[in-house]
Amino acid sequence: MPSVLIALGGNVGDVRTTFRKAIANICGMAQAALLARSADYSTPPWGEEQQQSFTNACIEIETSLDPHALLFTLHKIETRFGRDRANERRWGPRTLDLDMVAYDDIKLDKPELTLPHPRLFERAFVLVPLAEIVPDRVIAGRRVADALAGVSTDGIFRLPDLD
Repeated sequence: MPSVLIALGGNVGDVRTTFRKAIANICGMAQAALLARSADYSTPPWGEEQQQSFTNACIEIETSLDPHALLFTLHKIETRFGRDRANERRWGPRTLDLDMVAYDDIKLDKPELTLPHPRLFERAFVLVPLAEIVPDRVIAGRRVADALAGVSTDGIFRLPDLD
């Protein structure tokens, strides 16, 4: 089955509880096996900086859903947890953001989905948790750990584990 990397983020509400429930929804709705889950990290806002810090994490799953069906499922889960993509500000506050970072080695460039994620290598808030779970994974010709070494991680710190 394909290996898929998904980044989770949010800064509204009890984000860590939302992550736990969203991951369970992903596994159930995508008939996916959870292969790895990073710790949660506190990260400074990106893009629109005048807002609360974010919590970010990454997971690796196996699923038989194709990339478009998985994207549809991820958007449905975001909506379930209060995200309204149609009426939100770009890079603004959100309850839950689920971004497909990579789907095996598939390359897609469609209006609704680009794989691997086009801004992956600019975003320490994704690379830090990703490097925790798949440091040697090669995405678009770059090892995750090497990509992380090329960005600033200022303001990012690991949150204590929840019980």
